[in-house]
Amino acid sequence: MGPENQSSVSEFLLLGLPMRPGQQRGFFTLFLGMYLTTVLGNLLIILLIRLDSRLHTPMYFFLSHLAFSDISLSSVTVPKMLTNMLTRQQSIPYVGCIAQVYCFILFVGLDNFLLAAMAYDRYVAICQPLRYTAIMRDGLCVLLMTVSWILSCGSALLHTLLFVRLSFCADNIISHFFCDLTAVLKLSCSDISLNELVIFTEGGTLLFLPLCIVLGSYVRIGTIILRVPSTERLFKAFSTCGSHLLVVFLYYGTLAGVYFFSSSWDSKNIAASIMYTVVTPMLNPFIYSLRNRDIKQALEMCVSRVNILMWQSLNPLIAVRSK
Repeated sequence: MGPENQSSVSEFLLLGLPMRPGQQRGFFTLFLGMYLTTVLGNLLIILLIRLDSRLHTPMYFFLSHLAFSDISLSSVTVPKMLTNMLTRQQSIPYVGCIAQVYCFILFVGLDNFLLAAMAYDRYVAICQPLRYTAIMRDGLCVLLMTVSWILSCGSALLHTLLFVRLSFCADNIISHFFCDLTAVLKLSCSDISLNELVIFTEGGTLLFLPLCIVLGSYVRIGTIILRVPSTERLFKAFSTCGSHLLVVFLYYGTLAGVYFFSSSWDSKNIAASIMYTVVTPMLNPFIYSLRNRDIKQALEMCVSRVNILMWQSLNPLIAVRSK
């Protein structure tokens, strides 16, 4: 075997989704539609937030970054999966696998921190409404966003550097549809105890710290509301936090299903991975738009502007033809 920092394989084979050959066309169409919906839906959210000055608030600032992160997270895994389905070539270069591992950890971590920042924003909005503007000022929002990027990039870089030092022998078949770090580590013929230790310590800390912030924020919100319970306050809190709570449940629920309640990478694990890499990013725009009056109003205004521009552009042509 070569030196410890060298890999004896030049590529890995992704087994992909557990499906019959005759089902590939149907699954390809399904996931292509879901990916396009994810990209277009989240791009629309970003566009509406940028165009409508009423949405230039901390909550929508974080939401726009969450939409960008969701597009990126899906783009890390889905295009390669679709390419493998279309070409029926399951290989991914060693360097491509490293890039996929890094980007996947980066954007999963970024999603994690953004959900925590949005939970804190909702806590301040409900529990300290009079001080909301003073607390959630632009400087704090930019600081939270910067720290989120730094921690996510640092975590991804750490796991990637520990990954590239490993050696891989004859077995290069990954029982997944992308280069998930936990699945790839099982193929290494080197000692992976350090990698596993870092995953459980550093990875666990960066997962549970934002989760504790989310849970703490909503426990505090619930405590404040229940002190003086009223239908109006409950409705206001639910309308303010309902969308975020649903996204948190989808994200952490599927993440927990993959990494804590499974013993092997079987079809149920792959299905759970699809949930948080494909389904959740696709659903987020619908969750935030269908339950959000501000987004609906911004969308209606945007459609009205487009209709006016189209009418103005067609009006001279109609006038010319009438002459």
